Amino acid sequence: MHITVQRDKLSTAVSHVMKAVSTRTTMPILTGIKLKADEEGLTLTASDSDISIEVHIPPYEAEEWGVTVHKPGSVVLTARIFGEIVRKLPHDEIELAADERLMVTIRSGQSEFTISGMNADEFPQLLQLEEEKVFSIPSDLLKTLIRQTAFAVSTSEMRPILTGIMWSLEQGELTFVATDSHRLATRKALVECPPELRFHNVVVPGKSCNELVKILDDSQDLIDIVVGDNQIMVKVKHILFYSRLLEGTYPDTSRIIPQGSKTEMVVNAKDFLQSIERASLLSREGKSNVVRLTTVEGRSIEVSSNAPEIGKVVELFQPLSLSGEELKISFNARYMMEALRSLDNAEIKVSFTGSMSPFVLKPTDNDWILHLILPVRTY
Repeated sequence: MHITVQRDKLSTAVSHVMKAVSTRTTMPILTGIKLKADEEGLTLTASDSDISIEVHIPPYEAEEWGVTVHKPGSVVLTARIFGEIVRKLPHDEIELAADERLMVTIRSGQSEFTISGMNADEFPQLLQLEEEKVFSIPSDLLKTLIRQTAFAVSTSEMRPILTGIMWSLEQGELTFVATDSHRLATRKALVECPPELRFHNVVVPGKSCNELVKILDDSQDLIDIVVGDNQIMVKVKHILFYSRLLEGTYPDTSRIIPQGSKTEMVVNAKDFLQSIERASLLSREGKSNVVRLTTVEGRSIEVSSNAPEIGKVVELFQPLSLSGEELKISFNARYMMEALRSLDNAEIKVSFTGSMSPFVLKPTDNDWILHLILPVRTY
Protein backbone atom coordinates (compact mmCIF):
# COMPACT_ATOMS: atom_id res chain seq x y z
CA MET A 1 0.00 0.00 0.00
CA HIS A 2 1.27 3.49 -0.86
CA ILE A 3 -0.75 6.73 -0.52
CA THR A 4 -0.38 10.49 -0.14
CA VAL A 5 -3.13 12.11 1.92
CA GLN A 6 -4.02 15.60 3.12
CA ARG A 7 -3.15 15.82 6.83
CA ASP A 8 -6.28 17.68 8.02
CA LYS A 9 -8.61 15.18 6.33
CA LEU A 10 -6.68 12.23 7.76
CA SER A 11 -6.58 13.81 11.23
CA THR A 12 -10.36 14.41 11.20
CA ALA A 13 -11.02 10.84 10.00
CA VAL A 14 -8.76 9.40 12.71
CA SER A 15 -10.48 11.45 15.45
CA HIS A 16 -13.88 10.09 14.32
CA VAL A 17 -12.90 6.41 14.19
CA MET A 18 -10.99 6.65 17.50
CA LYS A 19 -14.40 6.79 19.22
CA ALA A 20 -14.90 3.11 18.31
CA VAL A 21 -11.41 1.84 19.15
CA SER A 22 -11.48 -0.85 21.81
CA THR A 23 -9.46 -0.08 24.96
CA ARG A 24 -10.19 -3.34 26.79
CA THR A 25 -10.17 -6.36 24.49
CA THR A 26 -8.76 -9.85 24.16
CA MET A 27 -8.35 -9.18 20.40
CA PRO A 28 -5.24 -7.02 19.83
CA ILE A 29 -6.42 -6.23 16.28
CA LEU A 30 -9.32 -4.18 17.75
CA THR A 31 -6.88 -1.75 19.37
CA GLY A 32 -6.03 -0.64 15.84
CA ILE A 33 -7.44 1.36 12.93
CA LYS A 34 -7.80 -0.41 9.61
CA LEU A 35 -6.65 1.59 6.57
CA LYS A 36 -7.79 0.39 3.16
CA ALA A 37 -6.71 2.18 -0.03
CA ASP A 38 -8.30 1.50 -3.44
CA GLU A 39 -9.40 3.39 -6.55
CA GLU A 40 -12.26 5.02 -4.56
CA GLY A 41 -9.89 6.57 -2.00
CA LEU A 42 -8.93 5.76 1.59
CA THR A 43 -11.25 4.13 4.15
CA LEU A 44 -10.50 4.05 7.89
CA THR A 45 -12.36 1.58 10.15
CA ALA A 46 -12.40 0.95 13.91
CA SER A 47 -14.57 -1.32 16.03
CA ASP A 48 -15.02 -2.38 19.64
CA SER A 49 -17.64 -4.99 18.63
CA ASP A 50 -20.44 -2.77 20.08
CA ILE A 51 -19.73 0.29 17.91
CA SER A 52 -18.03 0.35 14.50
CA ILE A 53 -17.14 3.54 12.61
CA GLU A 54 -16.01 3.79 9.01
CA VAL A 55 -14.77 7.05 7.47
CA HIS A 56 -14.08 7.46 3.76
CA ILE A 57 -11.70 10.03 2.26
CA PRO A 58 -12.38 10.38 -1.50
CA PRO A 59 -9.57 11.42 -3.93
CA TYR A 60 -11.39 14.73 -4.54
CA GLU A 61 -14.43 16.40 -3.02
CA ALA A 62 -15.78 19.77 -4.22
CA GLU A 63 -12.58 20.19 -6.26
CA GLU A 64 -10.52 19.84 -3.09
CA TRP A 65 -7.80 17.18 -3.02
CA GLY A 66 -8.07 14.48 -0.35
CA VAL A 67 -5.92 11.46 -1.16
CA THR A 68 -3.86 9.97 -3.97
CA VAL A 69 -3.59 6.17 -4.04
CA HIS A 70 -0.28 5.17 -5.65
CA LYS A 71 -0.66 1.48 -4.77
CA PRO A 72 -3.83 -0.10 -3.31
CA GLY A 73 -3.68 -2.24 -0.18
CA SER A 74 -4.64 -2.40 3.48
CA VAL A 75 -3.03 -2.49 6.93
CA VAL A 76 -4.04 -2.09 10.59
CA LEU A 77 -2.11 0.41 12.74
CA THR A 78 -2.22 0.75 16.54
CA ALA A 79 -4.74 3.55 17.05
CA ARG A 80 -3.12 5.36 19.96
CA ILE A 81 0.32 5.66 18.32
CA PHE A 82 -1.00 6.38 14.82
CA GLY A 83 -3.37 9.06 16.16
CA GLU A 84 -0.56 10.84 18.04
CA ILE A 85 1.73 10.74 14.98
CA VAL A 86 -0.90 12.16 12.59
CA ARG A 87 -1.79 14.96 15.02
CA LYS A 88 1.82 16.07 15.44
CA LEU A 89 3.15 15.78 11.88
CA PRO A 90 4.48 19.12 10.58
CA HIS A 91 3.40 19.20 6.93
CA ASP A 92 0.02 19.42 5.12
CA GLU A 93 0.78 16.25 3.13
CA ILE A 94 1.39 12.81 4.62
CA GLU A 95 2.91 9.95 2.66
CA LEU A 96 2.16 6.49 3.96
CA ALA A 97 3.65 3.24 2.61
CA ALA A 98 3.39 -0.37 3.86
CA ASP A 99 5.74 -3.16 2.70
CA GLU A 100 5.17 -6.95 2.53
CA ARG A 101 6.34 -7.35 6.15
CA LEU A 102 3.67 -4.82 7.29
CA MET A 103 6.30 -2.23 8.25
CA VAL A 104 4.67 1.14 7.65
CA THR A 105 6.64 4.29 6.84
CA ILE A 106 4.93 7.63 7.52
CA ARG A 107 6.57 10.76 6.06
CA SER A 108 5.64 14.41 6.34
CA GLY A 109 8.02 17.29 5.68
CA GLN A 110 11.35 16.34 7.25
CA SER A 111 9.79 13.80 9.67
CA GLU A 112 9.75 10.06 9.08
CA PHE A 113 8.27 7.34 11.31
CA THR A 114 8.46 3.59 10.79
CA ILE A 115 5.97 1.53 12.81
CA SER A 116 4.77 -2.07 12.78
CA GLY A 117 1.39 -2.78 11.27
CA MET A 118 -1.02 -5.71 11.65
CA ASN A 119 -2.62 -7.92 9.02
CA ALA A 120 -5.88 -6.31 7.82
CA ASP A 121 -7.34 -9.74 6.98
CA GLU A 122 -7.65 -10.41 10.73
CA PHE A 123 -9.82 -7.32 11.24
CA PRO A 124 -13.52 -8.28 11.65
CA GLN A 125 -15.69 -7.59 8.61
CA LEU A 126 -18.54 -5.13 9.12
CA LEU A 127 -21.93 -6.70 8.44
CA GLN A 128 -23.67 -5.39 5.35
CA LEU A 129 -27.20 -4.29 6.28
CA GLU A 130 -30.12 -4.88 3.94
CA GLU A 131 -31.39 -1.38 3.23
CA GLU A 132 -35.08 -2.17 3.57
CA LYS A 133 -35.78 -0.22 6.75
CA VAL A 134 -34.37 3.23 5.94
CA PHE A 135 -35.54 6.63 7.13
CA SER A 136 -34.05 10.14 6.96
CA ILE A 137 -33.77 12.77 9.67
CA PRO A 138 -31.95 16.15 9.91
CA SER A 139 -28.64 15.85 11.76
CA ASP A 140 -29.49 18.52 14.35
CA LEU A 141 -32.90 16.94 15.08
CA LEU A 142 -31.38 13.50 15.76
CA LYS A 143 -28.86 15.19 18.04
CA THR A 144 -31.73 16.89 19.93
CA LEU A 145 -33.70 13.62 20.26
CA ILE A 146 -30.71 11.91 21.85
CA ARG A 147 -29.84 14.87 24.11
CA GLN A 148 -33.42 15.09 25.42
CA THR A 149 -33.63 11.39 26.35
CA ALA A 150 -30.13 9.90 26.91
CA PHE A 151 -29.76 11.37 30.42
CA ALA A 152 -32.58 9.08 31.65
CA VAL A 153 -30.86 5.87 30.47
CA SER A 154 -30.01 3.43 33.28
CA THR A 155 -26.33 3.07 34.25
CA SER A 156 -27.00 -0.20 36.13
CA GLU A 157 -26.43 -3.55 34.41
CA MET A 158 -29.13 -5.16 36.60
CA ARG A 159 -31.57 -4.70 33.69
CA PRO A 160 -29.38 -4.39 30.58
CA ILE A 161 -32.32 -3.44 28.32
CA LEU A 162 -32.74 -0.16 30.28
CA THR A 163 -29.16 0.91 29.43
CA GLY A 164 -30.42 1.80 25.95
CA ILE A 165 -32.82 4.21 24.25
CA MET A 166 -35.83 2.50 22.68
CA TRP A 167 -36.56 3.74 19.14
CA SER A 168 -39.91 3.15 17.46
CA LEU A 169 -41.44 4.39 14.20
CA GLU A 170 -45.12 4.47 13.34
CA GLN A 171 -46.77 6.45 10.51
CA GLY A 172 -43.69 8.63 10.04
CA GLU A 173 -43.43 9.50 13.74
CA LEU A 174 -40.16 8.54 15.40
CA THR A 175 -40.25 8.09 19.19
CA PHE A 176 -37.29 7.80 21.59
CA VAL A 177 -37.92 6.44 25.11
CA ALA A 178 -35.43 6.16 27.99
CA THR A 179 -35.99 5.13 31.60
CA ASP A 180 -33.95 3.96 34.57
CA SER A 181 -37.18 2.94 36.41
CA HIS A 182 -37.04 6.11 38.56
CA ARG A 183 -37.73 8.55 35.71
CA LEU A 184 -38.78 8.52 32.08
CA ALA A 185 -37.96 10.71 29.07
CA THR A 186 -39.78 10.52 25.73
CA ARG A 187 -39.27 12.62 22.60
CA LYS A 188 -41.12 12.41 19.28
CA ALA A 189 -40.39 13.82 15.82
CA LEU A 190 -41.69 13.47 12.27
CA VAL A 191 -39.19 11.91 9.84
CA GLU A 192 -38.96 11.19 6.12
CA CYS A 193 -39.68 7.53 5.37
CA PRO A 194 -41.86 5.25 3.24
CA PRO A 195 -45.42 5.34 4.61
CA GLU A 196 -45.46 1.59 5.28
CA LEU A 197 -42.20 1.62 7.28
CA ARG A 198 -42.66 0.82 10.96
CA PHE A 199 -40.60 -0.76 13.73
CA HIS A 200 -40.73 -1.12 17.50
CA ASN A 201 -38.41 -2.25 20.31
CA VAL A 202 -35.22 -1.15 18.54
CA VAL A 203 -33.04 -0.52 21.61
CA VAL A 204 -29.78 1.34 20.90
CA PRO A 205 -27.22 1.36 23.76
CA GLY A 206 -26.97 4.74 25.51
CA LYS A 207 -23.18 4.65 25.04
CA SER A 208 -23.63 4.30 21.27
CA CYS A 209 -26.07 7.23 21.19
CA ASN A 210 -23.66 9.45 23.15
CA GLU A 211 -20.81 8.60 20.75
CA LEU A 212 -23.07 9.25 17.75
CA VAL A 213 -23.85 12.75 19.06
CA LYS A 214 -20.12 13.60 18.86
CA ILE A 215 -20.12 12.81 15.13
CA LEU A 216 -23.35 14.64 14.23
CA ASP A 217 -23.12 18.32 13.38
CA ASP A 218 -25.69 21.06 14.01
CA SER A 219 -26.77 21.33 10.38
CA GLN A 220 -30.14 20.43 8.89
CA ASP A 221 -28.48 18.07 6.39
CA LEU A 222 -30.49 14.86 6.11
CA ILE A 223 -28.79 11.69 7.33
CA ASP A 224 -29.98 8.16 6.55
CA ILE A 225 -30.56 5.53 9.24
CA VAL A 226 -30.75 1.83 8.35
CA VAL A 227 -32.38 -0.49 10.91
CA GLY A 228 -31.29 -4.14 10.88
CA ASP A 229 -32.28 -7.14 13.00
CA ASN A 230 -29.43 -6.77 15.49
CA GLN A 231 -27.72 -3.54 14.53
CA ILE A 232 -28.32 -0.04 13.25
CA MET A 233 -26.32 2.03 10.75
CA VAL A 234 -26.22 5.82 10.50
CA LYS A 235 -24.86 7.45 7.31
CA VAL A 236 -23.35 10.89 7.92
CA LYS A 237 -21.64 12.31 4.81
CA HIS A 238 -18.50 10.13 4.47
CA ILE A 239 -19.03 8.41 7.82
CA LEU A 240 -20.80 5.11 8.51
CA PHE A 241 -21.66 4.56 12.18
CA TYR A 242 -22.72 1.05 13.22
CA SER A 243 -24.09 0.06 16.62
CA ARG A 244 -25.30 -3.28 17.90
CA LEU A 245 -28.82 -3.36 19.35
CA LEU A 246 -29.64 -4.58 22.85
CA GLU A 247 -31.45 -7.90 23.08
CA GLY A 248 -34.69 -8.23 25.01
CA THR A 249 -38.08 -6.54 25.21
CA TYR A 250 -38.26 -2.96 26.40
CA PRO A 251 -40.97 -2.44 29.07
CA ASP A 252 -44.26 -0.82 28.08
CA THR A 253 -43.75 2.61 29.65
CA SER A 254 -47.06 4.07 28.43
CA ARG A 255 -48.89 2.37 31.32
CA ILE A 256 -47.12 4.45 33.99
CA ILE A 257 -47.92 7.85 32.49
CA PRO A 258 -50.81 9.44 34.48
CA GLN A 259 -53.80 10.38 32.34
CA GLY A 260 -55.19 13.12 34.60
CA SER A 261 -53.83 15.51 37.22
CA LYS A 262 -54.90 16.91 40.60
CA THR A 263 -52.47 19.86 40.73
CA GLU A 264 -50.98 21.76 37.79
CA MET A 265 -48.48 24.58 37.58
CA VAL A 266 -46.86 26.43 34.70
CA VAL A 267 -43.34 27.69 35.37
CA ASN A 268 -40.60 29.61 33.64
CA ALA A 269 -38.16 26.74 33.02
CA LYS A 270 -35.00 28.77 33.64
CA ASP A 271 -36.28 30.33 36.90
CA PHE A 272 -37.56 26.98 38.19
CA LEU A 273 -34.26 25.26 37.35
CA GLN A 274 -32.30 27.92 39.23
CA SER A 275 -34.57 27.54 42.25
CA ILE A 276 -34.05 23.75 42.30
CA GLU A 277 -30.29 24.25 41.85
CA ARG A 278 -30.18 26.52 44.91
CA ALA A 279 -32.18 24.05 46.99
CA SER A 280 -29.90 21.19 45.97
CA LEU A 281 -26.76 23.03 47.14
CA LEU A 282 -27.42 21.59 50.61
CA SER A 283 -29.35 18.41 49.76
CA ARG A 284 -26.64 17.06 47.45
CA GLU A 285 -24.24 17.04 50.40
CA GLY A 286 -26.50 14.42 51.98
CA LYS A 287 -26.99 10.96 50.47
CA SER A 288 -30.46 11.41 49.05
CA ASN A 289 -30.32 14.79 47.23
CA VAL A 290 -34.04 15.27 47.91
CA VAL A 291 -35.92 18.55 47.35
CA ARG A 292 -39.50 19.17 48.53
CA LEU A 293 -42.25 21.23 46.86
CA THR A 294 -45.18 22.50 48.95
CA THR A 295 -48.05 24.72 47.79
CA VAL A 296 -48.53 27.90 49.85
CA GLU A 297 -52.04 29.43 49.98
CA GLY A 298 -52.75 28.12 46.48
CA ARG A 299 -50.63 30.85 44.88
CA SER A 300 -46.96 30.05 45.50
CA ILE A 301 -44.66 27.07 45.80
CA GLU A 302 -42.21 26.57 48.65
CA VAL A 303 -39.00 24.89 47.47
CA SER A 304 -37.01 23.42 50.36
CA SER A 305 -34.34 20.92 51.26
CA ASN A 306 -32.81 19.69 54.46
CA ALA A 307 -29.42 18.10 55.14
CA PRO A 308 -29.39 17.24 58.87
CA GLU A 309 -25.65 17.72 59.42
CA ILE A 310 -25.39 20.91 57.35
CA GLY A 311 -28.58 22.92 57.46
CA LYS A 312 -31.70 23.69 55.44
CA VAL A 313 -32.86 26.00 52.68
CA VAL A 314 -36.35 27.39 52.03
CA GLU A 315 -37.30 29.50 49.02
CA LEU A 316 -40.64 30.87 47.87
CA PHE A 317 -41.11 30.33 44.13
CA GLN A 318 -43.78 32.09 42.09
CA PRO A 319 -45.14 29.92 39.24
CA LEU A 320 -46.76 31.58 36.21
CA SER A 321 -49.97 29.74 37.14
CA LEU A 322 -51.04 27.25 39.81
CA SER A 323 -54.32 25.32 40.07
CA GLY A 324 -55.80 22.28 41.79
CA GLU A 325 -55.36 20.62 45.13
CA GLU A 326 -52.77 21.40 47.80
CA LEU A 327 -49.51 19.57 47.28
CA LYS A 328 -46.56 18.23 49.24
CA ILE A 329 -44.11 16.19 47.21
CA SER A 330 -40.42 15.24 47.43
CA PHE A 331 -38.16 14.16 44.57
CA ASN A 332 -34.55 13.64 43.54
CA ALA A 333 -33.18 17.09 42.66
CA ARG A 334 -30.75 15.74 40.06
CA TYR A 335 -33.56 14.06 38.12
CA MET A 336 -35.52 17.31 38.02
CA MET A 337 -32.48 19.42 37.02
CA GLU A 338 -31.46 17.05 34.21
CA ALA A 339 -35.01 17.04 32.83
CA LEU A 340 -35.25 20.86 32.94
CA ARG A 341 -31.81 21.34 31.36
CA SER A 342 -32.73 19.08 28.44
CA LEU A 343 -35.82 21.13 27.59
CA ASP A 344 -35.41 24.02 25.15
CA ASN A 345 -38.77 25.56 25.99
CA ALA A 346 -39.28 28.73 28.02
CA GLU A 347 -42.44 27.57 29.77
CA ILE A 348 -43.08 24.14 31.28
CA LYS A 349 -46.30 22.61 32.60
CA VAL A 350 -45.83 20.31 35.61
CA SER A 351 -48.77 17.99 36.39
CA PHE A 352 -49.09 16.17 39.73
CA THR A 353 -51.55 13.41 40.73
CA GLY A 354 -50.61 13.15 44.40
CA SER A 355 -47.65 13.09 46.76
CA MET A 356 -46.69 9.49 45.95
CA SER A 357 -47.63 9.33 42.26
CA PRO A 358 -45.33 10.05 39.30
CA PHE A 359 -45.49 13.62 38.00
CA VAL A 360 -45.09 14.83 34.43
CA LEU A 361 -43.21 17.74 32.82
CA LYS A 362 -44.24 18.96 29.35
CA PRO A 363 -43.63 22.09 27.27
CA THR A 364 -46.72 24.30 27.16
CA ASP A 365 -46.52 24.78 23.38
CA ASN A 366 -46.14 21.20 22.04
CA ASP A 367 -46.63 17.50 22.83
CA TRP A 368 -43.31 16.29 21.40
CA ILE A 369 -41.59 15.95 24.78
CA LEU A 370 -42.65 14.30 28.03
CA HIS A 371 -40.60 13.73 31.18
CA LEU A 372 -41.85 11.72 34.14
CA ILE A 373 -40.26 11.55 37.60
CA LEU A 374 -41.16 9.27 40.52
CA PRO A 375 -41.43 11.02 43.89
CA VAL A 376 -39.46 10.07 47.01
CA ARG A 377 -41.20 9.12 50.27
CA THR A 378 -39.88 11.46 53.02
CA TYR A 379 -42.74 11.44 55.54
